[in-house]
Amino acid sequence: MPKVTVTRRVHFNAAHRLHSPQLSDEENARTFGPCSNPNYHGHNYELEISVRGEVDPVTGFVADLGEVKRIAEELVVAVLDHKNLNLDVGAFADLNPTTENIVVVIWQMLEGRLPGRLVKLVLWETPRNSVEYRGK
Repeated sequence: MPKVTVTRRVHFNAAHRLHSPQLSDEENARTFGPCSNPNYHGHNYELEISVRGEVDPVTGFVADLGEVKRIAEELVVAVLDHKNLNLDVGAFADLNPTTENIVVVIWQMLEGRLPGRLVKLVLWETPRNSVEYRGK
């Protein structure tokens, strides 16, 4: 059977502050600009979840995208949506919540839990900025 990749998109809103304790306040401001605002700032994130597998000869599906959506909403959206990532999400207690780090944390939340094989995540922080992750 042919292998095909299918993608589902989910949405969440979250606030964060980009800040490294290894840098001075001035270095943080230079490095992260307004994203280092001590009062945080927010984004409307779009997450694309791609899984790959063989096309089922009975259903014609690689994966039921409704099931992908349900799992993503349970494991990711419920944890991150309308949260302050720095303060409310344990994974970021000691990890700067950059989009790069967020997408890796999301991979860890989803890996092995979806129908099909997780092959790619794309996290859109803005309509113009995204990060792609394909696992280790």
